[in-house]
Amino acid sequence: MQIVIALVFGAAAGGLLHFLQAGRTSRGVALAPILGAFVGGAVWLALTWAGQTTLDPWLWLISLAAPLVVVPLTLVALTRARAAHDDRERVRLGIA
Repeated sequence: MQIVIALVFGAAAGGLLHFLQAGRTSRGVALAPILGAFVGGAVWLALTWAGQTTLDPWLWLISLAAPLVVVPLTLVALTRARAAHDDRERVRLGIA
């Protein structure tokens, strides 16, 4: 049941990071919170399957830190990819 903490923290971190990082107009508002919840939950799941228990501090630290690392990197990559795609489309359509 404690996995809910990792899911909620990941979603909250993702929502905060969405608004703190540049390029948010080229992303959907739900992308970062969903990604954060997914990463937090997936890390929690993987660590519990690996034998960690809720008494182990590494389970908590890694589960709560993973969204803070993965989400910003993913948002930067997606923002750059979207900008590059938009530029290619402008050239292809003769707009720019």
